[in-house]
Amino acid sequence: MVLADIVAAFSAFGLLHLRGVGGISGWRWLFLIEGLITLVFGLLAFGLMPAGPTQTKSWFRGKKGWFTKREEIILVNRVIRDDPSKGGMHNREPLTFKLLWKSLCDYDLWPLYLIGLINHVPYGTPTSYLTLSLKGMGFSTFQTNLLVIPSQLLHIMNMLLLTYFSQMIGQMAMVAIIPQFWAIPFLLFLRFVDTATVSKWTVWLVMTMFLGSPYAHPIQVGWVSQNSNTVRSRTVGAAMYNMCVQGGSIIAANVYRADDAPKYQRGNSVLLTIVAVNIVLYFSTKAYYQYRNRQRDKVWNRMTESERFQYLSTTNDAGNKRLDFRFAS
Repeated sequence: MVLADIVAAFSAFGLLHLRGVGGISGWRWLFLIEGLITLVFGLLAFGLMPAGPTQTKSWFRGKKGWFTKREEIILVNRVIRDDPSKGGMHNREPLTFKLLWKSLCDYDLWPLYLIGLINHVPYGTPTSYLTLSLKGMGFSTFQTNLLVIPSQLLHIMNMLLLTYFSQMIGQMAMVAIIPQFWAIPFLLFLRFVDTATVSKWTVWLVMTMFLGSPYAHPIQVGWVSQNSNTVRSRTVGAAMYNMCVQGGSIIAANVYRADDAPKYQRGNSVLLTIVAVNIVLYFSTKAYYQYRNRQRDKVWNRMTESERFQYLSTTNDAGNKRLDFRFAS
């Protein structure tokens, strides 16, 4: 997505300069050409993406498919061994309304939905206004498009490092919380420093470092998936989490208000408050999952081997409600 933003910045600058060509406005050329590119990639994706590793044969992908029978067996077994819960439903099995409702009522995932709703708001608001702010400081449109790129490249690098660090130490909450602490000094700068009296290059450097922060989104998508433990909950949970993230984007776009311009002191105070709420939310979510795990440990550890075997053989508990499942925190 960030790479797409970088490419879009360059393409938009060029395409908008087509204004008047063929009697068509620049923005119409932009929508037409980028829309056609999106359409082509969409059609290619529809043809190239198979339903599963055993269904790769088609006129578009080749009559022989991508894998031999032996390779298909190995792939399927490796997927199931990596996560046995993926054997609960096949990829063409629809979700009934009852299963959908059951997934939506999975309260153990609600803390992650709330994190998705507000965790990126402190970054989403300044990001939305970055190009306008740079142009307001006297940079040209082309310079603005170029000056946005360093923060996006830094953002990609830090996101990859943060995700790798989370996997390396096996922690979700305590790593995903890092961007919140990253935001504090930069938001304090925006809140208390009169940027009109500071060099525009200093402001650009501060904003570049601020928006080049590590992004916890990949960690949190994996967190939802790991704590779902069924194909049903994972599918609905991923959709719900992303809907909350999009809802957070709407919130972020409305923090800065016209009557607070141009310093947005009230808006930046709100963002600092949201950072504080996010920090509490991450710690609370970790504490909640640790509490749930301790509850299950008490029950599981009291059971004998035969009782555990009986439970595993006869239980109707599914997904993250099983006594032998432990939440990632």
